[in-house]
Amino acid sequence: MLKHADKTRPADAGADGLYRALLALETPEEVEAFLKDLCTPAEVRAFAERWEVARLLDAGGKSYREIAVEAQASPTTVVRVARFLKEMPHQGYRLVLDRLKA
Repeated sequence: MLKHADKTRPADAGADGLYRALLALETPEEVEAFLKDLCTPAEVRAFAERWEVARLLDAGGKSYREIAVEAQASPTTVVRVARFLKEMPHQGYRLVLDRLKA
């Protein structure tokens, strides 16, 4: 992340502001409006593609190739999302997948 010109501001303050902005959204429509302003259509499609891959991987029963076709994603994307689901310390996909199941 690029550092802000103000040396008293932490480098991740912009990211923290974004996280707080996302938490302020209350409905799918609000999220859609915010993401349409914030991201390009291609970025939103990429986020949606990765999320669909995560959901399909979590559901199980399909090969990576089948998931790539169904989610219209590259095999590389499927492998990357699978790695984040299994190995990465953040576990953001897992957190949301589990919350949506509850």
